[in-house]
Amino acid sequence: MSESKVSLKKSDVEKLKAACKEFNYKAGELINVLHRAQSIFGYLPAEVQEVVAEELNVPLAKVYGVVTFYSFFTMIPKGRNPISICTGTACYVRGADKVLDEFKRLLKIEVGETSSDGDFSLNCLRCVGACGLAPVVLVGEKTYGRVSPDEVRDILKEYDYVAD
Repeated sequence: MSESKVSLKKSDVEKLKAACKEFNYKAGELINVLHRAQSIFGYLPAEVQEVVAEELNVPLAKVYGVVTFYSFFTMIPKGRNPISICTGTACYVRGADKVLDEFKRLLKIEVGETSSDGDFSLNCLRCVGACGLAPVVLVGEKTYGRVSPDEVRDILKEYDYVAD
């Protein structure tokens, strides 16, 4: 991970270093620091992981291990409006796969990808704990319940998306 491929803004690096200081540079706060880092940068590229490892005085391999173990963390940039479709049992039985297919069709991206304009990224979740609202879609922090494929276009319109 020694070759830099991503250029980090100095102001964002300073925010990350301040977060490390806020957590007293404790290795035991690694997950909290990574959460903060992801909120600052939007994702955790190698360069961010290197800063965290240095600031907390932990091996880079340990930081990488935590980032790759927990599904919340991502090393791939997410769109400004990350879309997550619950594919847990209740949601799947009630048509989450068809809702997912409609998002893929309209956005012209696959699961794990980000739209070319950087507006949307698409992912699946196992369960969001809102089974009574199945199928459930999250866009950022906003939850949509009982979503049908016909409603996908309207959801995207809320985020200024105009489908072809």
